[in-house]
Amino acid sequence: MTTVHVHNISKKFKNKTIFENLDLTLEGGKIYGVVGYNGSGKTVLLKCLCGLESVSSGRIEVDGQVLGRDLQFPPSLGLILETPGFLEGYSGFDNLKQLALIKGLIDDDTIRHHLALVGLDPVSRQKVKHYSLGMKQKLALAQAFMESPEIILLDEPMNGLDKQSVNRIRQLLLDYRAEGRLILIASHLEQDIEILSDQVIHLS
Repeated sequence: MTTVHVHNISKKFKNKTIFENLDLTLEGGKIYGVVGYNGSGKTVLLKCLCGLESVSSGRIEVDGQVLGRDLQFPPSLGLILETPGFLEGYSGFDNLKQLALIKGLIDDDTIRHHLALVGLDPVSRQKVKHYSLGMKQKLALAQAFMESPEIILLDEPMNGLDKQSVNRIRQLLLDYRAEGRLILIASHLEQDIEILSDQVIHLS
């Protein structure tokens, strides 16, 4: 199982310290919840963990390899950060197809399977520009899950979802935990954190 070691990291922007001396061990088969007030650095932490932001000091290791030195990004990663962006003039399937072509790991049936898994019609030709907020969020989740990543980092994963969809995604995440995946969720919804998290990381 994948293990991520966060060794005494700090992140600063100019004269502002976002977080300081953060030390964590994150393991596959667990769900970690990240909580904190707006501006506490939840999204910045996720960006550091996925290699999109460098740390100001300390280091992050993924299975013994240092991000930013040995690896640019974790090799098996599913990610939602902030507001997902898609090609508005294309269908949900076509958006995911374009993304899937980058690595070439999955086929069309796998894409359709994950669209259905999150509650979207896998054969719909509806363009994303006509999607509701909840449908766009489901598409983002399908994107994060479709290549069966070992690490899943989700920033506000339940944003815009109705109660039934929230329950569906919670169960999916619990299933992925049982498969040994490492899942980290930043959410302002206390219930998500309480129901899903094996460990809570507090940022202040």
